[in-house]
Order: sequence, then C-alpha cells, then structure tokens
Amino acid sequence: MQKEARAEPREKKSREAYEWVQALVCSVLAVVLLFTFAVRLIGVDGHSMVPTLQDGDRLLVLNAMLCDGYEPGDIVVLRKESFLPTPIVKRVVAVEGQVVDIDFTSGTVFVDGKPLQEDYISERTFTAEGTAFPLTVPKGSVFVLGDNRNNSTDSRDARLGTVDERYIIGRAVYLAFPGPDAGTGIRDYERIGGIG
Repeated sequence: MQKEARAEPREKKSREAYEWVQALVCSVLAVVLLFTFAVRLIGVDGHSMVPTLQDGDRLLVLNAMLCDGYEPGDIVVLRKESFLPTPIVKRVVAVEGQVVDIDFTSGTVFVDGKPLQEDYISERTFTAEGTAFPLTVPKGSVFVLGDNRNNSTDSRDARLGTVDERYIIGRAVYLAFPGPDAGTGIRDYERIGGIG
C-alpha cells in the first residue's frame, strides 16, 4: 500500500512535467508557424520614413499572401533585387489605374488631379528622381513614396518606378520596437503601436 501511495505522486509529477513540455513545444511550434506564414518582424534601415518611422524601428509585417490588396496610405515592405538587394519600407500613395502627378515647384503630390493631404510627411516633395509625370499606375502595381520626401529613394526614381505587387513582402501593421530617435538617440516607447 505504501509503495502504491509513493508511486502515485511520482506519476502525477511525471504527468505534470509531460504536460508542461507538451504545452511549451506547442507554443514554440505555433510561434514558428505564425512567423513563417503570417507575419514577419522587419527592421527599418535608414531615414526615408521619418517622422513616421525611425532608423532601427522593428515592424510587425503582415505577409503579402494574407493582404487583400493595398490602399493609399498603407506602409509596405518591398524588395526589388534590381533596385536594392535589401527590403525597403515605403508608403503607398496610389494604386492601379490612378494617375500620379507631382508639382516639384510647390512640392504638392496629386492623385487623380486632387492634392494629397499629407500630415505624415517631414516636408513637401521638391526632388525629382527621373520618373516622368503625370504617370498612370499600371495594373497590379502601386506607386510608393517615403515620408521623408527629399531624403527618400522611391517611385520617383526611374530604377524603381511603379512597384509590381509581387515585389511586396507585406504590409506593416504594428511598430513592435522603436529605434532610437534621429535627433536625440533616445528610444520613444510611446511610439509602439499601430501604424498608418
């Protein structure tokens, strides 16, 4: 009887340990699957999206295969090897069928003849990079610009131009970890949250 009584607590401890290991393995597997097929954590490299994003920010990016198209205002991560070998982060300004024009004298961006209200940019758009305007965005493509307009290489550059949606890795949905502020070098944790 005593041997049976001693065996029961040992079995109970073994069962509890097995359940903990099983829960841990399932959790790790779920995280691996989530970060393989649904979302990615991607770092911002450079200052082309200031003030919205800082160099060193870490973004949670929804995988392109789960995105149901893109809309003006979306922040996307894309990679076009013939342009740059590393991913870049930009804002979608226009989608297929829309006409983009930029008045580089006033710094105003027009989409379908209407000036954009761009509260998110650091300054108006004064630099041309070789793309001819007005420009109609082709089917299955987007036109992207950085928020730091005069310090951004984007769709104004003829080497990138309009971006085929197949080059888009995904849409940024959340600022997971802030990089250091360009001016102060301090990380502003209050910036963590939704993007757009």
